[in-house]
Amino acid sequence: MSSSSEEKGSGSTSHDNDSISVYERPKGLRAIYYHPLTQIIMLGFVCFLCPGMFNALTGLGGGGQVDATTSANANSAVYATYAVSAFFSGTVNNKIGARLTLLFGTLGYALYVSSYLVINIHPDAGWFLVTSGALLGVTAGFLWTAQGSLMLSYCTEAQKGIYISIFWGIFSLGAVVGSAVSLGQNFNSTSNGVGNGTYIGILVLTLVGVTIPMMMADPAKMIRTDGTRVVMPRHPSWKSEFHGLWVAIVTDPMVLLLFPLFCASAYFYTWQFNDYNAALFNIRARSLNNFVHWLSQIFGSVMLGFVLDSKWLRRRGRAFAGWFILLVVAFVVHIWAYEYQKTYTRSSVLLTPKMDIYDPRYPAHIWLMIFYGLLDAMWHVMCFWLIGAMSNDTNKLAIYSGFFHSIQAAGSAIGWRLDAIKLPYMNIFISTWCLVAAGLVFSFPMIYLRVRDTTVLEDEGLIRRDQGLNDNDMKVKGVGEGHGNEMP
Repeated sequence: MSSSSEEKGSGSTSHDNDSISVYERPKGLRAIYYHPLTQIIMLGFVCFLCPGMFNALTGLGGGGQVDATTSANANSAVYATYAVSAFFSGTVNNKIGARLTLLFGTLGYALYVSSYLVINIHPDAGWFLVTSGALLGVTAGFLWTAQGSLMLSYCTEAQKGIYISIFWGIFSLGAVVGSAVSLGQNFNSTSNGVGNGTYIGILVLTLVGVTIPMMMADPAKMIRTDGTRVVMPRHPSWKSEFHGLWVAIVTDPMVLLLFPLFCASAYFYTWQFNDYNAALFNIRARSLNNFVHWLSQIFGSVMLGFVLDSKWLRRRGRAFAGWFILLVVAFVVHIWAYEYQKTYTRSSVLLTPKMDIYDPRYPAHIWLMIFYGLLDAMWHVMCFWLIGAMSNDTNKLAIYSGFFHSIQAAGSAIGWRLDAIKLPYMNIFISTWCLVAAGLVFSFPMIYLRVRDTTVLEDEGLIRRDQGLNDNDMKVKGVGEGHGNEMP
């Protein structure tokens, strides 16, 4: 190893090309603020207050409305535009920086929540709800890509499972709080729709979330817990970034095997929230179902995160363990749900009184919502963990996050649209079960062939074509275990 030299102001040690620079972490209060976990927690609260409130509304079934059709069309608009924006949002994230991308991403959530207040006051304003949904889809793609890039690049390789689970727990707590607001507002109601106070309370919380991104630390100043600097991408040309989307697939085609897993991750919301929660329960029971669903997600994320970061298994072993747990939970939940789905149709629910929390059938039905929450959290943690297992390169992570959210949104847009055109509940349920099974089947060979005990240089090849570079100047960047290389 070559002799080391102190870098001015950084407290780092610089080594030769075969070594990694290790930087001294800040001291005192700065150490707390610039700690990766602090920033992950702040990131979690952005999603707690924006997507979390969106989930609280969605989980009510129909956004808390009596007629779920307009809400289903709005959700379809959300995810249709989301699918397009998310696919290219890694480009925007790399171009303007994660904080600005995150800030822009929060704005659509405030508009969308406000549109439910508008339609509650003016029932003929359904067009505004659908339009707001389309605009939210654009901004949501940017928020979630920035979130994925930050979350997966702030942690070391050994911390990815626990950091993902901490983030997901905080994010899910947002929907818990939003659901608690709805439950408190509607506990004494036996109607099928929520009042203005519910929407106002959720809107205020969403607006608080809009302010958090600019309070977060500059990613360029972040140092991981192992002393390595978080290297955010420099600002390359738009041409090279769009080229990078294609190159990411060419250099790592195994990501294609994760697409069914990604697609299922939000497709199953349609049946859970509209075709089960909204179809069978009154607003008081819907609110309580929604509350326990998101509360159980906190436990689900922590449980699987613990398995995926366990020290008693190698990373490949942890990947297979996580996949097996997901398989068992998914099939138990769907077999259980099928037993309920056989008992009702779109026609029958119009003639049957909605189930209340005091109905003797209710306890068994609420447990299904709890287990769906566990499955949802585990599914998302597994998706993020597999993305993180494929790369430590921030550029690649931004692109993979874009892939995830784009495919996820496309599946969700289809699911909500099928509900809006009144496809039979059983058809939507069976398609959901088949997609979940496909996600598990296709992800298994990807885990077997692609997940290694540590990320190696060959796995990181991402050719970049920047301005001012010709074919002979093409650069390949790579990282070793838990570290990000700086661009040359």
